[in-house]
Amino acid sequence: MIRKFIQSIFRRYYKLKVILKCRKWEEPLQVNENSIVSKNTYLGKNVNLNGMRIAGHGMVKIGDNFHSGPECLLITDTHNYKGSKIPYDETYISKDIIIQNNVWLGSRVIVLGGVTIGDGAIIQAGSVVVKDIPSCAIAGGNPACAFKYRDREHYLKLVTEKKYH
Repeated sequence: MIRKFIQSIFRRYYKLKVILKCRKWEEPLQVNENSIVSKNTYLGKNVNLNGMRIAGHGMVKIGDNFHSGPECLLITDTHNYKGSKIPYDETYISKDIIIQNNVWLGSRVIVLGGVTIGDGAIIQAGSVVVKDIPSCAIAGGNPACAFKYRDREHYLKLVTEKKYH
């Protein structure tokens, strides 16, 4: 009983940290583990963060009904290797990340800037997403690529019936 009480206090603290840092968020928002977001982060409804880290100056937009496994990392910035110094100069190149509605990232997924993950996509644990993932795709690997697709008819039926976790 005491353990659950302490967990609830930590969850409130984690949620407050996210709310104070991100640009915009909507309820419900669940932050189960310590998560770090950037000031250019936009969170939709029913977002569940479980130890997410969002780094960089680019915009990160996460849609409704998003779930992340532990230790996920979204990185919007890269070093400028074409600049005036080797291996890179002092400038950064920022690219946005768009994660649409009903997306699930498994544990330790890395998403790099310039990527859009489509509605209903699932990204397998440990994957590195470097290019766009289509809607309803189940993707994995390094680099992540679609290897299977959800049953689109079933997916749309659940969306229409508003059956979300």
